[in-house]
Amino acid sequence: MATRFDLTDMQLLVNVAGAQSLTKGAERTFLSLPAASNRVKSLEDALGTDLLYRGSQGVTLTPAGEVFVRHARVVLRQIEHLRGDIQEYAHGIKGQVRLYANTTATNEFIPAVLGQYLISHPDVNIELRERLSYQVVKAVSDGVADIGITAQGSGGSGLKYLPYRTDKLVLVTYPDHPLAQTGQCRFEQTLGDNFISLFESSAIHSFLLKAAEDIGQLLKFRVEVGNFEAVCRLIAARVGIGVIPQSAALRYAQLMPIRIVALSDAWSWRNLHICWREAGELPVFAQELVDLLVRDARDSTASG
Repeated sequence: MATRFDLTDMQLLVNVAGAQSLTKGAERTFLSLPAASNRVKSLEDALGTDLLYRGSQGVTLTPAGEVFVRHARVVLRQIEHLRGDIQEYAHGIKGQVRLYANTTATNEFIPAVLGQYLISHPDVNIELRERLSYQVVKAVSDGVADIGITAQGSGGSGLKYLPYRTDKLVLVTYPDHPLAQTGQCRFEQTLGDNFISLFESSAIHSFLLKAAEDIGQLLKFRVEVGNFEAVCRLIAARVGIGVIPQSAALRYAQLMPIRIVALSDAWSWRNLHICWREAGELPVFAQELVDLLVRDARDSTASG
């Protein structure tokens, strides 16, 4: 007898895999925990194999579970594609675009684009996640994300890339800091100071930790805050120094007593790219967001 499972089963397993938690996966699928647990157990019984390893720290996929989720993502992506194709003929169908981006794009460039997109697409929701650039590429390649904004210009399987924006990471200090008048310095020269940073969960926090580790040094985080404005306010109050995108630093330098110092490290230049799966793999409404990002990139180049 053929094994039977439905789209809810597939969405549940995909959500559980993403959250590494049956409880959170159930919430994201709008199911109660007992109902979700019963669905997974029934699915495992029907398939004749376990899909999840269950432990005190949560759940992870078994090898069979990984295969199931990989195929489920393909099926669910095709369903989204179908919804997008018929959206102009039907009403009340809601689409979702999963957009992963690094810190600079998430905080500096994407909000204005998403505001414009969501006004013209009232039946589409956006899931925006901040990740390191290599994680963005992997998420798009694996089908976890539909579109990515990354500092990488290549990588992944079957992905298309286009240039998006260029920005630079800079050092921000208070006016009489010893580095404030240097005009340019190496990241290594800053590592004796206390740093003001975004939260540990932010991509830029992890990026700077890695940059310090690569030269055998440690960053000393004095305060972690939620946005670039708070970083600059604490720097202005002489609590420490920080590294943030130049676009944000220039904006807050007009409002606060802070100084901007260029970093000579090659990694400080951030050439951002849009990446997505090859044409035909995205629903129509997701492709329209890609088109809007491409126009935003073109307009920023023209105005620059």
